[in-house]
Amino acid sequence: MTSRRTFLAASAATAATSILPAAYAAGGDTLRVGLVGCGGRGTGAAKQALRADSNVRLVALCDAFMDRLEGSLSELRNIKDIAGKIDVAPERCFDGFDGFNKLLGCGVDVVLLCTPPGFRPPHLKAAIEAGKHVFCEKPVAVDATGVRSVIETAKLAKERNLSLCSGFCYRYDLGKRETVKRIHSGMIGDVTAMHITYLTSPLWYRGHKPEWTAMEQQMRNWYYYPWLSGDFIVEQHCHNFDKASWVLKGEMPIACTGVGGRQVRTDPKWGHIYDHFSVAFEYKNGARLFSTCRQMASCTGDVNDYVMGTKGTAQLMKHTVTPAAGAEWELGDEPYKDMYQVEHDELFAGIRAGKLINDGESAAYSTLMALMAREAAYSGKRLTWKEMLASKQNLAPAKYDMAAPPPEFKTPMPGNYQFV
Repeated sequence: MTSRRTFLAASAATAATSILPAAYAAGGDTLRVGLVGCGGRGTGAAKQALRADSNVRLVALCDAFMDRLEGSLSELRNIKDIAGKIDVAPERCFDGFDGFNKLLGCGVDVVLLCTPPGFRPPHLKAAIEAGKHVFCEKPVAVDATGVRSVIETAKLAKERNLSLCSGFCYRYDLGKRETVKRIHSGMIGDVTAMHITYLTSPLWYRGHKPEWTAMEQQMRNWYYYPWLSGDFIVEQHCHNFDKASWVLKGEMPIACTGVGGRQVRTDPKWGHIYDHFSVAFEYKNGARLFSTCRQMASCTGDVNDYVMGTKGTAQLMKHTVTPAAGAEWELGDEPYKDMYQVEHDELFAGIRAGKLINDGESAAYSTLMALMAREAAYSGKRLTWKEMLASKQNLAPAKYDMAAPPPEFKTPMPGNYQFV
């Protein structure tokens, strides 16, 4: 009988030589999972990974802060149906900026990347180079430099036959799949325009403590700093950009123009991000994409994707397709599995069967759309896709150290902000 150590060594060697590795026997070989980023989304991803396969174990955790790691582990151990699949010893709990590399070296097979997005490109690159299958949360970068890195890493994952499953979860939602299928079949003719919205309330704020360094303050409140989150149009509204890309069959815009600002986030505690954006995209075939997002309290909410075609309309969030002639299609109220669970189910089933998922390139381009929208609003300039893809912007800090200064950045002022 092949030992687990022999099996994994053989798989890693096979991956490194770009030959398709033997599929993990259905349920026969334990898949060891490591979680990187132990916030709410990371804890949720760990739950879904543990429920996705009958023979999977969570064996290692990593977070910049040990208190966050301990809180996540405690929550997971108190969930009855997955508690028996948790085998996280103290020596496999890693904190600090260097904890990620230690996790990669402790025998994991699958890595869940759920840190703030600013860490995604280097973490993803290291995980694929180490021969690990990856679940990679959205968005995948906070600048064009990071996007280009992810595109190259996605190619490497394909060469090494490793899974790279992205957290753009709506592509794993049955209702969205069925709706997009009908749009692609021509039920509403050619798509001429889309209006995508993400109008929501403000999110969390974790406060400030005198003993925190400037770096720790920003890390603890990462959402409000573009080098960590990309701004909320990138971190949150990116879902809509991904759905638009999906509907438009991967066609990328040629240019965009946008506005945005900071009307209610006037307190310095909110870092440097905006609280509203509105951006219009142009496509080569004449189609238009209109994007609006906002995070403000006591305002009407709306999270939707409206699709307009030459022969009708569709709404992705309502799962309806309405041709100008003929009967409307609607998914109905039939229960189906949660999309967050489906993406992990399909990731692990693909690893078992040797039918590997790779969403890396589409995730990178959807992220770049969000970045392009941000930069157009920040600068007040019309930006082209070619300019955005070639951008030299790199928001990463000079040094990853809690005692080091975080990157210098000021809240952008359109007309003064310089696109790089």
